Amino acid sequence: MKLSENVKNVLKNNLWDLATCADGQPNVVPVAFKDVTEDGKLVVGDVFLAQTLENLTANDGRIAISAYDVKTMEGYQIQGRAVHETEGETVATFKSMVEKMFHGAATAKGALVITPEKVIVTTPGKDNKNVLA
Repeated sequence: MKLSENVKNVLKNNLWDLATCADGQPNVVPVAFKDVTEDGKLVVGDVFLAQTLENLTANDGRIAISAYDVKTMEGYQIQGRAVHETEGETVATFKSMVEKMFHGAATAKGALVITPEKVIVTTPGKDNKNVLA
């Protein structure tokens, strides 16, 4: 699925909330260490994602991301599947970023690579709940 420029802009310039669920127990966490790749995948540094990883293992990698601009209220929910990576260039980038921000007191244990499958408009108004192609 190709993400529109509007969706990419909201994702790149705002915090995200990641939502997962397993055994009927939902879990949502804010993330700041994140990016959108050139090919439209979403990547998240794994710093404090223990429950998220457990849920992803239990539910075949299913995840939802919510991101919105607090000034304009433009927002989107992205549903997809996540894979946890523990080595490679993406992981090295997040490790460096986290260690710099936390002055070595924390690091990234890996990265979630999320393939978007559906984008839903959460912006208030006539397009709310529309699914983007």
